[in-house]
Amino acid sequence: MADQKALEQKYAPVGQVIADFADYGAKFEGVFMDGEKLVLKASVPSKVVSNRVWDVIKECDPTYSDFEIQMTVTGSDEQPYTIKPGDNLSKVSKLFYGNANKYEQIATANGLDDPDKIQAGQQIQVPVL
Repeated sequence: MADQKALEQKYAPVGQVIADFADYGAKFEGVFMDGEKLVLKASVPSKVVSNRVWDVIKECDPTYSDFEIQMTVTGSDEQPYTIKPGDNLSKVSKLFYGNANKYEQIATANGLDDPDKIQAGQQIQVPVL
């Protein structure tokens, strides 16, 4: 019999990344065992956030044979984002992709000629990569 507490600890980063996106509409809906698998239910606001959750799952265990996620995407593919004071596109890229070096794709998707020229309050769309 699988140890639920051990599996919850193994996959804790998945719950954390969902919590990290709570301000954007991500919701943790529950966790339970189904046979030998830990099942996590959640909803996320976009395909971008869904992809980030999947990245974290694969970091925990590339096979995730002892884990199942029941995740609903409630919005569109892209993720809207409002630039905050102190933000730069590398920081936004790190948040949504786990990699700061994908900032150029965000700039291109938003028609920004200079990725360094963003302002607090500016609305952008974070694209699916």
